[in-house]
Amino acid sequence: MSLDLLSPGKLGSITLQNRIVMAPLTRNRAGEGNVPQPINAEYYAQRASAGLIITEATPISPTAHGYPATPGIHDKAQVEGWKQVTAAVHAKGGKIVLQLWHVGRISHPSLQPGNALPVAPSAIKPAGQAFTYQGLQDFVTPRALAIEELPGIVADYVTATKHALEAGFDGVEIHAANGYLIDQFLRDSTNQRTDQYGGSKENRARLLLEVTKAVVDVAGADRVGVRISPLNPFNDISDSDPQGLFNYVADVLSPFKLAYLHAVEGGMGDGATPDFDFNELRKHFNGGYIANLAYDKAKGNAAIASGHADAIAYGSLYIANPDLVERFKQDAPLNSPDQSTFYGGSEKGYTDYPTL
Repeated sequence: MSLDLLSPGKLGSITLQNRIVMAPLTRNRAGEGNVPQPINAEYYAQRASAGLIITEATPISPTAHGYPATPGIHDKAQVEGWKQVTAAVHAKGGKIVLQLWHVGRISHPSLQPGNALPVAPSAIKPAGQAFTYQGLQDFVTPRALAIEELPGIVADYVTATKHALEAGFDGVEIHAANGYLIDQFLRDSTNQRTDQYGGSKENRARLLLEVTKAVVDVAGADRVGVRISPLNPFNDISDSDPQGLFNYVADVLSPFKLAYLHAVEGGMGDGATPDFDFNELRKHFNGGYIANLAYDKAKGNAAIASGHADAIAYGSLYIANPDLVERFKQDAPLNSPDQSTFYGGSEKGYTDYPTL
């Protein structure tokens, strides 16, 4: 019998009632102190019929923030806020993992403790503007991290992982995608270091491997995933050899026996993307694979039936359709997402999308 989106499955030790995953989606609706609120618990609980929910990207430390009102996982109040979310999802039979996030250079002094410069592998200013509490402001040139600071970054991932488990999450996902800190280390356009964290792809992947090992040591490999975006030019990022780089990343992550590798299979937004073979990438990773980007029901079923993916992550469809699983089951029409309410605001465009 061939598998499809509605087949039960397993990613590491996380059992899934289906293979429909809610992708991580920044919504900028945390409360004061970047603490999750009851409305956040309601939002996630509405979507608990997903096989797995991956939370919005969640900063691991005060310096990891790069956007207003994104929920953190670095202090006790935030942990208590997230406990409400995990309890609400589990009460409905759902599974939820927390996405661990450090934005690196994609921030602004106004979002940093003491108005400090954002940090990055190298002091290279990104094109574009930062979203701040005062509106859009030009990005600044970040401060290059000193080599002796990197163990502290790894330690922040460890603390955040411990907090996530304390908050009741079923696992964690390391955000190594979309032009944020770990991705900045991976790419030769943003990493021009001359120490053991720069130069060769082996050196550029070093921080990701150190973070993965440290997080696995806390949570167990079967509860840890990693998200990558080999082609995504978002946040002014690129690489001269994405296929070679990410085939290598998949190769070196495989021995950890992680729960999954989660790949954004293309680019978000404008910009030409180089050739890339995600089927080839898949062959380099020995473990569960979640595919994401522009999948509908038919494409998702085909990817699972062919063995390309073990599960499919849906983003904007999950914003607009809290009961996406039921709609796929019934081939029911889908609500259209309202982009004007994606980021910030109240329940409008957040918890008020109708179910069947």
